[in-house]
Amino acid sequence: MFNRYQRLTFSGYFSGMELNASLLDTLDDLDGEPDVKRVPQNIEAEQALLGAIMVNNEARDRVSGFLTAEHFFDPLHARIFDVSDRLINAGKLVSPVTLKTFFENEEPLGELSVPQYLARLTASATTVINAEEYGRTIYDLAILRQLISIGTDMVSNAYVADVDIPPSEQIAEAEQALYGLAESGKYGSGFQPFRTALTDALDMANAAYQRDGGLSGLSSGLKDLDEKLGGLQKSDLVILAGRPSMGKTALATNIAFSIARSFRADHKSDGTREVLDGGVVAFFSLEMSSEQLATRILSEQSGVSSELIRRGKISEEQFGRMVDVARDLEGIPLYIDPTGGLAIAQLSARARKIKRQHGLNLVVVDYLQLLTGSSRRASEGRVQEVTEITTGLKALAKELEVPILALSQLSRQVEQRDDKRPQLADLRESGSIEQDADVVMFVFREEYYVGRREPRLNTAEHFEWQEEMDRVTGLAEVIIGKQRHGPTGTVRLQFQSETTRFEDYVPDSHLPERFD
Repeated sequence: MFNRYQRLTFSGYFSGMELNASLLDTLDDLDGEPDVKRVPQNIEAEQALLGAIMVNNEARDRVSGFLTAEHFFDPLHARIFDVSDRLINAGKLVSPVTLKTFFENEEPLGELSVPQYLARLTASATTVINAEEYGRTIYDLAILRQLISIGTDMVSNAYVADVDIPPSEQIAEAEQALYGLAESGKYGSGFQPFRTALTDALDMANAAYQRDGGLSGLSSGLKDLDEKLGGLQKSDLVILAGRPSMGKTALATNIAFSIARSFRADHKSDGTREVLDGGVVAFFSLEMSSEQLATRILSEQSGVSSELIRRGKISEEQFGRMVDVARDLEGIPLYIDPTGGLAIAQLSARARKIKRQHGLNLVVVDYLQLLTGSSRRASEGRVQEVTEITTGLKALAKELEVPILALSQLSRQVEQRDDKRPQLADLRESGSIEQDADVVMFVFREEYYVGRREPRLNTAEHFEWQEEMDRVTGLAEVIIGKQRHGPTGTVRLQFQSETTRFEDYVPDSHLPERFD
């Protein structure tokens, strides 16, 4: 027997031939069933909700947070709900009498006029207690109809071999449509009592008290940075920016690895898992391959220079160290997606998937400017596209309740100043990034700039340069330019360029004495 999709596949064997109606009818006859499926709908739920609203206008308040007229299947019901909604918003009463004025000229429904139909809906309404459940039923069915519409468009576009719409673009458009539906397909929590918010705040404070280091968020593995931030907070969009060669990818990798390695969880009897420390990390590496990231982590943990690893100039002892480190680290919950040119919709879908499959506590994006937005936003200009990306990342952080650490490039205007320390205005497309971010941090290594202006050897200037170089070698700064929940300022770190490792800064006065 042939269903609709089998018929479409069957017709594909006759490409280049015109399939007439009789052949399709023959397929229908072989199927033995009408080739029509019932569209998801519940007219009775729509009638019950409208009747409840006309009996008690407060019933509308129970669904106003998620239901609109577009969610109704029956066009008349959609108009009744729309008019009712506008009247209630205007502070007026909604009843069959007040609605009659707006529907007197409507086509009758069989033997009933529309005003008579309104009166019958009211008479048959039993209770307003179930109004929210009726609304959710209507809403869910509307989402199913939109899914069918998206699926139908996908099938139709796939059957049309248009050279201007390659498969990759069709996939991107389908993902964007599904992402838009997922973003709109939420009931929303609406208002909650203040006592609920207080309980959540106390739970967070208790978790910080119980956790090592007394942090309310995820520990970055860097003590001084944690003291400034209180850890990486749930639902925060954290921007880590810097010029090339400053070490922003290295710092992000260090943080991601530290959180994944610290992961500890308590598995409860009901099958749920409570994370006690660290977390599961999703690392979207749009610039580097997963092998390159793994090499950096191996170098950092084994102490073997990443340059020597890349060139194969390592000893047997060093290779043995790397193997031992690899064995220790192979089970950590760090997942790397090295796909380049991801769209924000694709990234969001993959983040949701990994949360469903493995849990998720941190998302790292390296880096923001390599993401793409929808084709519509791209056509409006790069600033609008980046605005869509940063808004999407912030929405994803709130939806998944995890911090998102997104790396960002800085504009070249930094290089034109004597003081090369970056500022908020140096962010590329800075308006949306600065606005949507909860925390903005900059990585700065003065050693990079001092090293580039080395004078000629054996000159007075070279001796002065060498003194300055000795002062800044191995030092780095993380400048916190914006933080919604705490102070701004500068955190000093130490940076080992050979192993791309950041560590807490230890002043010379705190180092133990050395005896030659």
